[in-house]
Amino acid sequence: MPAPIRIVLTEEEDRTLLELRVATSVPQRTRDRAHMLRLNAQGWNTPAIAEIFECHEHTVRATIRRWQADGLSGLWEAPGGGAKCKWSETDLQYLEQCLEKEGRTYNSLQLAHKLSQERQVKLSPDRLRQKLQKRAISGNAHGTVIEPSKILSTNYSNKRS
Repeated sequence: MPAPIRIVLTEEEDRTLLELRVATSVPQRTRDRAHMLRLNAQGWNTPAIAEIFECHEHTVRATIRRWQADGLSGLWEAPGGGAKCKWSETDLQYLEQCLEKEGRTYNSLQLAHKLSQERQVKLSPDRLRQKLQKRAISGNAHGTVIEPSKILSTNYSNKRS
């Protein structure tokens, strides 16, 4: 059994953690961590806190250690280590310029191929379509918007085997 771990909070720290716990603009996980710290400072042990939050004891201990090492900033999530974007905003702007200048219509597969050939950016047709729809880019003709049916015209899920 690990040794008990206990923190002591000043009045100001306790007040700050209480404000964090009830703030709706703060992520739920951060609010839970603030509450865990307050309970620990009030004398609750790690297994009891873990039972309240329905998490593992290691999670509570990690929260306490993060508080001891980093203080208030240790309550927030560190930046994710996921895959970084392979495209940039300039790539989408380039496609917008192509759609405005050229007198033809593209589907998402053709746009993805164009992006791959001319900018060496690999982006799936589905993902590219989502990005373009989110931006609500304008079509080739004045006063029109690319209809979802035109962008959706090439979809791998529509092909029947």
